[in-house]
Amino acid sequence: MFAIRVAQNVLRPQRRKLSQVAQDLTYTQLQGSDTGITVFGFNRPKQKNALSANLVTELQKSLQKITFDPSARVLIVRSHVPGVFCAGADLKERATMPQAEVGKFVSNLRSLMDQFHNLPIPVIAALDGVALGGGLEISLACDIRVASSDCKMGLVEGKLAIIPGAGGTQRLPRLINPSIAKELIYTARTIDGGTAHRLGIVNHVVSQNANQDAAYLKSLELAHEILPNGPVAVQMAKKAINKGVQVDLSSGLAIEEACYAQLIPTKDRLEGLQAFKEKRKPNYIGE
Repeated sequence: MFAIRVAQNVLRPQRRKLSQVAQDLTYTQLQGSDTGITVFGFNRPKQKNALSANLVTELQKSLQKITFDPSARVLIVRSHVPGVFCAGADLKERATMPQAEVGKFVSNLRSLMDQFHNLPIPVIAALDGVALGGGLEISLACDIRVASSDCKMGLVEGKLAIIPGAGGTQRLPRLINPSIAKELIYTARTIDGGTAHRLGIVNHVVSQNANQDAAYLKSLELAHEILPNGPVAVQMAKKAINKGVQVDLSSGLAIEEACYAQLIPTKDRLEGLQAFKEKRKPNYIGE
């Protein structure tokens, strides 16, 4: 019932603000009860949302924009193309690139993944269809992944005599058993959403619906669980975790302490205590 209610909210034009960044990408700030949720939507149906130079540029611009938007609390990355999240690199475009440009493009793509990873707010990837190569790498750079049961995903670059070059060889083995990650990359195997969930690649797997947006609706549910919490606290939690997992425990605890210290003087912390005392819901403002 909750998912249905959220979906209805999203579909009401008067309750959302939509700006078309470019034909390849939509940038949507949801309104009403969904205020605080921003949605990036891939929209290249003929190319199966393949990562062209233009799409990469528009994603970088959109990430830069949302980084400095104080109203943004959660980002969802989805597709508007049924059955496809992102098929990976635009191979037709890649084939026309001079050899010297290929390395530059891949480096730019790697920087894009870092932008996703370093975005201060939580990022949820809604995988309602095929996520291959760079498409899967985008989701690996996100904080949370939701997949439909019929989703097909894989780091399949080996079939093209290359390796995952946008973080796949590093992020996947940090997410799951390194030996399993090696097997998936060496074999260029494609797996479904259920297998990805069992391996720990995705947080949730959901049965696909008639509209082919089940993963997106589940992502909205998760976003609604995040929204009531202190936004600065959520950002500090993300920072502490992302930085902490890269160092030893002692250094990680020092990072946690530093992040906690930034929350002590905030208005939201005092509001949380006051709301608890008065037995009411807190009204957090992100300060």
